[in-house]
Amino acid sequence: MDQVNVEHPSTGAPGAPPSLPGQVVLVFQGGGALGAYQGGVYQALHEAGIEPDWVIGTSIGALNAAIIAGNDAGSRLDRLRAFWERIARKPLWIDTPFTPAGNAAAYLTTIFAGIPGYFSPNRAIAWGLDALVGVEHAAFYTIDDLRETIGSVVDFARIEAGTPHLTVGAVNVRTGRMHYFDSRNAPVRPDHILASGAVPPGFPAIRIDGDAYWDGGLYSNTPIEVVFDDNPRRSSVVFSVQMWPASAPEPQSVWQVLSRQKDIQFASRADSHIAHQKHLHQLRHAVRELIRLLPADRRETAQVKELALCGCGTFMHIVRLNATPLEHEDYLRDIDFSRGAIARRWQAGYADTMRTLERRPWDAPVDPMAGVAVHDSDAPDRAAVERPRAQSATAGITSVPPPPDATPAAGRE
Repeated sequence: MDQVNVEHPSTGAPGAPPSLPGQVVLVFQGGGALGAYQGGVYQALHEAGIEPDWVIGTSIGALNAAIIAGNDAGSRLDRLRAFWERIARKPLWIDTPFTPAGNAAAYLTTIFAGIPGYFSPNRAIAWGLDALVGVEHAAFYTIDDLRETIGSVVDFARIEAGTPHLTVGAVNVRTGRMHYFDSRNAPVRPDHILASGAVPPGFPAIRIDGDAYWDGGLYSNTPIEVVFDDNPRRSSVVFSVQMWPASAPEPQSVWQVLSRQKDIQFASRADSHIAHQKHLHQLRHAVRELIRLLPADRRETAQVKELALCGCGTFMHIVRLNATPLEHEDYLRDIDFSRGAIARRWQAGYADTMRTLERRPWDAPVDPMAGVAVHDSDAPDRAAVERPRAQSATAGITSVPPPPDATPAAGRE
Protein backbone atom coordinates (compact mmCIF):
# COMPACT_ATOMS: atom_id res chain seq x y z
CA MET A 1 0.00 0.00 0.00
CA ASP A 2 1.15 3.52 -0.74
CA GLN A 3 2.31 5.53 2.23
CA VAL A 4 -0.12 7.88 3.95
CA ASN A 5 1.63 11.18 3.33
CA VAL A 6 1.59 13.82 6.04
CA GLU A 7 3.25 17.04 5.00
CA HIS A 8 4.71 19.29 7.70
CA PRO A 9 8.03 20.70 8.80
CA SER A 10 9.63 17.97 10.87
CA THR A 11 12.95 17.40 12.52
CA GLY A 12 12.52 13.69 11.96
CA ALA A 13 14.14 12.89 15.30
CA PRO A 14 13.30 13.59 18.95
CA GLY A 15 14.89 16.62 20.55
CA ALA A 16 16.05 17.19 24.10
CA PRO A 17 13.14 16.44 26.44
CA PRO A 18 11.69 19.53 28.15
CA SER A 19 11.26 19.69 31.90
CA LEU A 20 7.67 18.87 32.84
CA PRO A 21 6.08 19.14 36.32
CA GLY A 22 5.15 15.48 36.73
CA GLN A 23 4.67 12.21 34.89
CA VAL A 24 3.51 12.39 31.27
CA VAL A 25 0.14 10.75 30.59
CA LEU A 26 -1.60 10.33 27.24
CA VAL A 27 -5.38 9.85 27.23
CA PHE A 28 -6.85 8.77 23.90
CA GLN A 29 -10.56 8.83 23.08
CA GLY A 30 -12.46 6.47 20.83
CA GLY A 31 -13.59 7.75 17.46
CA GLY A 32 -12.82 5.27 14.68
CA ALA A 33 -11.12 6.94 11.73
CA LEU A 34 -10.78 10.15 13.76
CA GLY A 35 -8.03 8.36 15.70
CA ALA A 36 -5.50 9.33 13.03
CA TYR A 37 -5.40 12.70 14.83
CA GLN A 38 -3.79 10.89 17.79
CA GLY A 39 -0.97 9.71 15.54
CA GLY A 40 -0.12 13.33 14.75
CA VAL A 41 -0.27 14.20 18.45
CA TYR A 42 2.22 11.49 19.31
CA GLN A 43 4.54 12.50 16.48
CA ALA A 44 4.71 16.08 17.77
CA LEU A 45 5.40 14.90 21.32
CA HIS A 46 8.03 12.44 20.10
CA GLU A 47 9.84 15.12 18.09
CA ALA A 48 9.81 17.35 21.17
CA GLY A 49 11.51 14.59 23.17
CA ILE A 50 8.38 13.88 25.25
CA GLU A 51 7.62 10.19 25.79
CA PRO A 52 4.74 9.01 27.96
CA ASP A 53 5.03 7.30 31.31
CA TRP A 54 1.44 6.08 31.03
CA VAL A 55 -0.92 5.62 28.07
CA ILE A 56 -4.69 5.28 28.52
CA GLY A 57 -7.20 4.62 25.78
CA THR A 58 -10.61 3.39 24.73
CA SER A 59 -11.70 2.02 21.34
CA ILE A 60 -9.39 3.27 18.57
CA GLY A 61 -7.54 5.13 21.32
CA ALA A 62 -6.75 1.77 22.94
CA LEU A 63 -5.26 0.56 19.65
CA ASN A 64 -3.02 3.62 19.33
CA ALA A 65 -2.12 3.39 23.01
CA ALA A 66 -1.15 -0.27 22.67
CA ILE A 67 1.12 0.53 19.72
CA ILE A 68 2.90 3.23 21.75
CA ALA A 69 3.25 1.08 24.88
CA GLY A 70 4.14 -2.02 22.86
CA ASN A 71 7.19 -0.58 21.10
CA ASP A 72 10.42 1.13 22.08
CA ALA A 73 10.58 4.91 21.65
CA GLY A 74 12.54 4.63 18.42
CA SER A 75 9.93 2.37 16.75
CA ARG A 76 6.62 3.79 17.98
CA LEU A 77 6.10 6.36 15.26
CA ASP A 78 6.93 3.88 12.49
CA ARG A 79 4.52 1.33 13.96
CA LEU A 80 1.75 3.91 14.25
CA ARG A 81 2.26 4.86 10.62
CA ALA A 82 2.28 1.21 9.58
CA PHE A 83 -1.04 0.63 11.34
CA TRP A 84 -2.78 3.62 9.76
CA GLU A 85 -1.29 2.90 6.35
CA ARG A 86 -2.63 -0.63 6.54
CA ILE A 87 -6.21 0.39 7.34
CA ALA A 88 -6.31 3.48 5.09
CA ARG A 89 -8.50 2.98 2.03
CA LYS A 90 -7.15 3.98 -1.35
CA PRO A 91 -9.61 6.38 -3.04
CA LEU A 92 -11.73 5.30 -5.97
CA TRP A 93 -10.91 8.64 -7.55
CA ILE A 94 -9.01 11.80 -6.66
CA ASP A 95 -9.38 12.32 -2.93
CA THR A 96 -9.63 15.94 -1.77
CA PRO A 97 -11.23 17.59 1.26
CA PHE A 98 -13.54 19.45 -1.13
CA THR A 99 -15.21 16.38 -2.64
CA PRO A 100 -18.45 15.50 -0.79
CA ALA A 101 -19.10 12.77 -3.37
CA GLY A 102 -15.77 11.24 -2.40
CA ASN A 103 -16.86 11.22 1.24
CA ALA A 104 -20.07 9.39 0.31
CA ALA A 105 -18.14 6.80 -1.68
CA ALA A 106 -15.74 6.24 1.23
CA TYR A 107 -18.65 5.77 3.64
CA LEU A 108 -20.51 3.32 1.40
CA THR A 109 -17.39 1.30 0.67
CA THR A 110 -16.65 0.99 4.38
CA ILE A 111 -20.24 0.04 5.26
CA PHE A 112 -20.61 -2.67 2.62
CA ALA A 113 -17.05 -3.98 2.29
CA GLY A 114 -15.36 -3.18 5.61
CA ILE A 115 -11.71 -2.19 5.94
CA PRO A 116 -8.91 -4.61 5.00
CA GLY A 117 -6.76 -5.27 8.03
CA TYR A 118 -9.53 -4.08 10.35
CA PHE A 119 -13.03 -5.52 9.89
CA SER A 120 -15.12 -7.35 7.31
CA PRO A 121 -18.85 -8.20 6.88
CA ASN A 122 -20.13 -10.88 9.23
CA ARG A 123 -21.81 -13.82 7.48
CA ALA A 124 -23.54 -14.86 10.70
CA ILE A 125 -26.16 -12.13 10.33
CA ALA A 126 -27.31 -13.67 7.06
CA TRP A 127 -29.72 -15.63 9.27
CA GLY A 128 -31.41 -12.37 10.29
CA LEU A 129 -31.00 -9.76 13.00
CA ASP A 130 -33.04 -11.86 15.44
CA ALA A 131 -30.94 -15.01 14.98
CA LEU A 132 -29.58 -16.21 18.33
CA VAL A 133 -25.93 -16.42 17.32
CA GLY A 134 -24.49 -15.40 20.70
CA VAL A 135 -22.97 -12.11 21.85
CA GLU A 136 -19.56 -13.00 20.40
CA HIS A 137 -21.07 -13.22 16.91
CA ALA A 138 -24.00 -10.79 17.10
CA ALA A 139 -22.50 -7.96 15.05
CA PHE A 140 -22.45 -6.61 11.52
CA TYR A 141 -18.72 -7.24 11.15
CA THR A 142 -15.98 -9.59 12.28
CA ILE A 143 -12.63 -8.31 13.54
CA ASP A 144 -10.41 -11.30 12.84
CA ASP A 145 -8.32 -9.10 10.52
CA LEU A 146 -7.74 -6.61 13.33
CA ARG A 147 -6.38 -9.33 15.61
CA GLU A 148 -3.75 -10.13 12.98
CA THR A 149 -2.97 -6.44 12.43
CA ILE A 150 -2.47 -5.81 16.14
CA GLY A 151 -0.05 -8.71 16.34
CA SER A 152 2.07 -7.15 13.61
CA VAL A 153 2.49 -3.74 15.26
CA VAL A 154 2.36 -4.43 19.02
CA ASP A 155 4.91 -6.34 21.12
CA PHE A 156 2.84 -7.48 24.09
CA ALA A 157 5.91 -8.75 25.92
CA ARG A 158 7.17 -5.17 25.95
CA ILE A 159 3.87 -3.96 27.43
CA GLU A 160 4.27 -6.53 30.18
CA ALA A 161 7.73 -5.12 30.90
CA GLY A 162 5.96 -2.04 32.20
CA THR A 163 7.37 1.15 30.62
CA PRO A 164 5.22 2.96 29.75
CA HIS A 165 2.35 1.21 31.39
CA LEU A 166 -0.93 0.78 29.53
CA THR A 167 -4.55 1.06 30.61
CA VAL A 168 -7.52 0.27 28.35
CA GLY A 169 -11.19 0.45 29.23
CA ALA A 170 -14.05 -1.89 28.29
CA VAL A 171 -17.66 -2.31 29.44
CA ASN A 172 -18.91 -5.57 30.93
CA VAL A 173 -21.91 -6.52 28.76
CA ARG A 174 -23.76 -8.24 31.58
CA THR A 175 -23.22 -5.74 34.43
CA GLY A 176 -22.88 -2.54 32.40
CA ARG A 177 -19.86 -1.55 34.48
CA MET A 178 -16.60 -0.11 33.21
CA HIS A 179 -13.49 -2.21 33.71
CA TYR A 180 -9.95 -0.96 33.24
CA PHE A 181 -7.28 -3.46 32.25
CA ASP A 182 -3.96 -2.14 33.54
CA SER A 183 -0.61 -3.63 32.62
CA ARG A 184 0.66 -2.94 36.15
CA ASN A 185 -1.85 -5.37 37.59
CA ALA A 186 -2.03 -8.13 34.97
CA PRO A 187 -0.75 -8.80 31.45
CA VAL A 188 -2.61 -6.92 28.71
CA ARG A 189 -3.26 -9.18 25.73
CA PRO A 190 -4.79 -8.71 22.25
CA ASP A 191 -8.25 -9.61 23.60
CA HIS A 192 -8.15 -6.64 25.97
CA ILE A 193 -7.40 -4.26 23.10
CA LEU A 194 -10.08 -5.83 20.91
CA ALA A 195 -12.61 -5.63 23.75
CA SER A 196 -11.92 -1.94 24.27
CA GLY A 197 -12.75 -1.33 20.60
CA ALA A 198 -15.71 -3.71 20.27
CA VAL A 199 -18.38 -1.09 19.61
CA PRO A 200 -21.82 -2.70 19.13
CA PRO A 201 -23.64 -3.51 16.96
CA GLY A 202 -20.78 -3.05 14.51
CA PHE A 203 -18.26 -5.30 16.27
CA PRO A 204 -18.85 -8.43 18.38
CA ALA A 205 -18.22 -8.63 22.10
CA ILE A 206 -14.91 -10.12 23.26
CA ARG A 207 -14.94 -12.65 26.08
CA ILE A 208 -12.29 -12.30 28.79
CA ASP A 209 -12.16 -14.59 31.82
CA GLY A 210 -15.71 -15.72 31.15
CA ASP A 211 -17.27 -12.25 30.74
CA ALA A 212 -18.21 -10.51 27.50
CA TYR A 213 -16.96 -6.95 26.98
CA TRP A 214 -17.84 -4.09 24.63
CA ASP A 215 -16.20 -0.80 23.69
CA GLY A 216 -15.23 1.29 26.73
CA GLY A 217 -16.42 4.43 24.95
CA LEU A 218 -20.01 3.38 25.66
CA TYR A 219 -19.38 4.24 29.30
CA SER A 220 -16.48 6.70 29.35
CA ASN A 221 -15.01 7.81 26.05
CA THR A 222 -12.44 10.03 27.76
CA PRO A 223 -11.20 7.94 30.71
CA ILE A 224 -9.31 10.74 32.39
CA GLU A 225 -10.75 9.79 35.79
CA VAL A 226 -8.27 6.89 35.82
CA VAL A 227 -5.44 9.37 36.37
CA PHE A 228 -7.18 11.12 39.26
CA ASP A 229 -8.14 7.83 40.93
CA ASP A 230 -4.66 6.33 40.67
CA ASN A 231 -3.06 5.33 43.95
CA PRO A 232 -0.58 6.54 44.95
CA ARG A 233 -1.40 9.80 43.19
CA ARG A 234 1.36 11.57 41.29
CA SER A 235 1.67 15.05 39.85
CA SER A 236 1.03 14.77 36.13
CA VAL A 237 0.89 16.53 32.79
CA VAL A 238 -2.02 14.82 31.05
CA PHE A 239 -2.36 15.24 27.29
CA SER A 240 -6.05 14.48 26.78
CA VAL A 241 -6.81 14.14 23.08
CA GLN A 242 -10.40 15.19 22.33
CA MET A 243 -11.62 14.30 18.86
CA TRP A 244 -15.29 15.16 19.42
CA PRO A 245 -16.01 18.90 19.81
CA ALA A 246 -17.71 19.80 23.06
CA SER A 247 -19.02 23.06 21.57
CA ALA A 248 -20.11 23.83 18.02
CA PRO A 249 -22.63 25.99 16.11
CA GLU A 250 -26.30 25.00 16.23
CA PRO A 251 -27.20 22.36 13.63
CA GLN A 252 -29.59 23.42 10.86
CA SER A 253 -30.57 20.10 9.28
CA VAL A 254 -31.45 16.59 10.45
CA TRP A 255 -28.09 15.35 9.14
CA GLN A 256 -26.31 18.06 11.14
CA VAL A 257 -28.44 17.20 14.19
CA LEU A 258 -27.29 13.59 14.00
CA SER A 259 -23.67 14.73 13.78
CA ARG A 260 -24.01 17.12 16.72
CA GLN A 261 -25.78 14.45 18.78
CA LYS A 262 -22.78 12.15 18.30
CA ASP A 263 -20.41 14.96 19.34
CA ILE A 264 -22.24 15.51 22.61
CA GLN A 265 -22.59 11.79 23.30
CA PHE A 266 -18.85 11.19 23.11
CA ALA A 267 -17.43 14.55 24.27
CA SER A 268 -19.60 15.99 27.01
CA ARG A 269 -18.60 13.56 29.76
CA ALA A 270 -15.01 14.76 29.64
CA ASP A 271 -15.95 18.15 31.09
CA SER A 272 -18.08 16.65 33.84
CA HIS A 273 -15.33 14.20 34.80
CA ILE A 274 -12.74 16.95 35.02
CA ALA A 275 -15.03 19.27 37.02
CA HIS A 276 -15.84 16.49 39.48
CA GLN A 277 -12.25 15.39 39.83
CA LYS A 278 -11.07 18.97 40.21
CA HIS A 279 -13.42 19.38 43.18
CA LEU A 280 -12.18 16.13 44.75
CA HIS A 281 -8.59 17.19 44.24
CA GLN A 282 -9.23 20.52 45.98
CA LEU A 283 -10.72 18.64 48.94
CA ARG A 284 -7.61 16.45 49.11
CA HIS A 285 -5.43 19.53 49.17
CA ALA A 286 -7.60 21.02 51.92
CA VAL A 287 -7.25 17.86 54.01
CA ARG A 288 -3.48 18.02 53.61
CA GLU A 289 -3.38 21.65 54.73
CA LEU A 290 -5.64 21.02 57.72
CA ILE A 291 -3.44 18.13 58.86
CA ARG A 292 -0.40 20.36 58.50
CA LEU A 293 -1.98 22.98 60.80
CA LEU A 294 -2.51 20.51 63.63
CA PRO A 295 -0.05 20.42 66.54
CA ALA A 296 2.81 17.98 65.98
CA ASP A 297 1.67 15.62 68.71
CA ARG A 298 -1.82 15.34 67.17
CA ARG A 299 -0.39 14.62 63.73
CA GLU A 300 1.34 11.53 65.15
CA THR A 301 -1.84 9.88 66.39
CA ALA A 302 -3.16 6.83 64.52
CA GLN A 303 -6.49 8.49 63.80
CA VAL A 304 -4.94 11.59 62.22
CA LYS A 305 -2.46 9.51 60.25
CA GLU A 306 -5.36 7.57 58.78
CA LEU A 307 -7.17 10.78 57.85
CA ALA A 308 -3.97 12.15 56.32
CA LEU A 309 -4.09 9.38 53.73
CA CYS A 310 -7.11 11.17 52.22
CA GLY A 311 -5.03 14.25 51.46
CA CYS A 312 -2.39 14.92 48.85
CA GLY A 313 -0.27 17.72 47.46
CA THR A 314 -0.07 16.61 43.83
CA PHE A 315 -0.97 18.85 40.92
CA MET A 316 -2.57 17.85 37.62
CA HIS A 317 -2.12 19.83 34.41
CA ILE A 318 -4.79 18.72 31.94
CA VAL A 319 -3.74 19.74 28.43
CA ARG A 320 -6.78 19.20 26.20
CA LEU A 321 -5.84 18.87 22.55
CA ASN A 322 -9.14 19.68 20.85
CA ALA A 323 -9.51 18.55 17.26
CA THR A 324 -11.54 20.82 14.98
CA PRO A 325 -13.73 18.89 12.49
CA LEU A 326 -12.41 19.02 8.96
CA GLU A 327 -14.40 20.68 6.21
CA HIS A 328 -17.22 18.50 4.81
CA GLU A 329 -17.06 16.07 7.74
CA ASP A 330 -20.44 14.90 8.96
CA TYR A 331 -22.24 12.23 10.96
CA LEU A 332 -20.29 9.38 9.34
CA ARG A 333 -16.85 10.97 9.57
CA ASP A 334 -15.66 8.33 12.04
CA ILE A 335 -15.91 5.66 9.31
CA ASP A 336 -14.07 7.71 6.69
CA PHE A 337 -10.84 5.72 6.39
CA SER A 338 -9.84 7.27 3.07
CA ARG A 339 -6.13 8.01 2.73
CA GLY A 340 -6.70 11.74 2.33
CA ALA A 341 -8.89 12.05 5.43
CA ILE A 342 -6.43 10.08 7.54
CA ALA A 343 -3.52 12.23 6.36
CA ARG A 344 -5.40 15.48 7.08
CA ARG A 345 -6.36 14.36 10.58
CA TRP A 346 -2.80 13.26 11.33
CA GLN A 347 -1.53 16.64 10.14
CA ALA A 348 -4.11 18.47 12.28
CA GLY A 349 -3.06 16.54 15.39
CA TYR A 350 0.58 17.32 14.71
CA ALA A 351 -0.02 21.05 14.13
CA ASP A 352 -2.31 21.49 17.16
CA THR A 353 0.17 19.75 19.45
CA MET A 354 3.17 21.68 18.16
CA ARG A 355 1.39 25.00 18.83
CA THR A 356 0.47 23.86 22.32
CA LEU A 357 4.01 22.73 23.12
CA GLU A 358 5.34 26.10 22.04
CA ARG A 359 3.01 27.79 24.53
CA ARG A 360 4.02 25.51 27.44
CA PRO A 361 0.82 26.18 29.43
CA TRP A 362 2.06 24.14 32.40
CA ASP A 363 4.66 26.84 33.09
CA ALA A 364 1.99 29.43 33.97
CA PRO A 365 1.69 30.40 37.66
CA VAL A 366 -1.06 28.41 39.39
CA ASP A 367 -2.73 28.29 42.77
CA PRO A 368 -1.30 25.14 44.38
CA MET A 369 -4.53 24.67 46.34
CA ALA A 370 -6.47 24.30 43.10
CA GLY A 371 -4.97 20.90 42.45
CA VAL A 372 -5.93 20.94 38.76
CA ALA A 373 -5.35 23.33 35.86
CA VAL A 374 -7.04 22.84 32.49
CA HIS A 375 -5.39 24.16 29.31
CA ASP A 376 -7.24 24.03 25.97
CA SER A 377 -5.30 23.96 22.72
CA ASP A 378 -7.97 25.94 20.84
CA ALA A 379 -8.40 28.80 23.31
CA PRO A 380 -6.20 31.82 24.04
CA ASP A 381 -3.85 31.04 26.89
CA ARG A 382 -4.25 34.03 29.19
CA ALA A 383 -1.54 32.69 31.45
CA ALA A 384 0.85 32.59 28.51
CA VAL A 385 0.01 36.19 27.64
CA GLU A 386 0.64 37.28 31.23
CA ARG A 387 3.72 35.09 31.72
CA PRO A 388 6.38 37.68 30.81
CA ARG A 389 4.86 40.07 33.36
CA ALA A 390 4.56 37.40 36.03
CA GLN A 391 8.08 36.08 35.54
CA SER A 392 9.71 38.95 37.39
CA ALA A 393 7.61 38.25 40.46
CA THR A 394 7.55 34.44 40.31
CA ALA A 395 10.80 32.53 40.67
CA GLY A 396 11.37 29.40 38.67
CA ILE A 397 8.68 30.03 36.04
CA THR A 398 9.92 29.59 32.49
CA SER A 399 8.55 32.25 30.15
CA VAL A 400 7.70 31.37 26.58
CA PRO A 401 5.78 33.95 24.52
CA PRO A 402 2.47 32.83 22.98
CA PRO A 403 2.36 31.99 19.27
CA PRO A 404 1.41 34.80 16.85
CA ASP A 405 -1.99 33.20 16.22
CA ALA A 406 -3.59 32.54 19.59
CA THR A 407 -7.21 32.77 18.43
CA PRO A 408 -9.74 29.95 18.86
CA ALA A 409 -9.87 27.42 16.05
CA ALA A 410 -12.37 28.04 13.26
CA GLY A 411 -15.86 26.77 13.95
CA ARG A 412 -15.48 26.79 17.75
CA GLU A 413 -17.53 28.94 20.06
